[in-house]
Amino acid sequence: MTEAEMIENRRYRPKPGEELRVFAYGSLMWRPDFPFIDLQPAVLYGYHRAFCITSTHYRGSVEHPGLVLGLDRGGQCQGRVYRVAPEDAETAADYLHRREMITGVYIPRLLKVRLPDGVDVTALSFIADRQHPQYAGKLSPEDVVARIRDAVGIAGRNIDYLRNTVQHLDQMGIGDCSLHRILRLLEAQS
Repeated sequence: MTEAEMIENRRYRPKPGEELRVFAYGSLMWRPDFPFIDLQPAVLYGYHRAFCITSTHYRGSVEHPGLVLGLDRGGQCQGRVYRVAPEDAETAADYLHRREMITGVYIPRLLKVRLPDGVDVTALSFIADRQHPQYAGKLSPEDVVARIRDAVGIAGRNIDYLRNTVQHLDQMGIGDCSLHRILRLLEAQS
């Protein structure tokens, strides 16, 4: 199967007439760019936010690959859940496919997430495909720093992506020690 076929085979199609929930753990938390009717904090169990995806598009190049966030197995992840009205669900799903599925490194999945009131809901999210060549695996903080430091892609510098992520996590009251530690390491080298 070609990469293009894999990407198309992974297209998520919401059921007609049903709401769509989307779990956001990275830039979708503050820049969703799709219509939604509700937004709530949520926790996903069984996955954690990590710099585990090699970026040769948005935050790096083929010559100098960067890293972007993915959901990798284990732990938990605090994020946000968007609720999309039935009439906007297909448009939102198509937009997310174009945004997230530049390559086949993500797998769209419906996952259970817990809302603040303790209720579990099912939400679409994008997890790392550990079999894809762009899956970087578990990297040490020093390796992450080395890859992020000078990488630049069509969306800008990789270090700015990290700074922006940490700033927004702080504003949302989401502590993420590993990302904060990586940023401190990078800034200490500047």
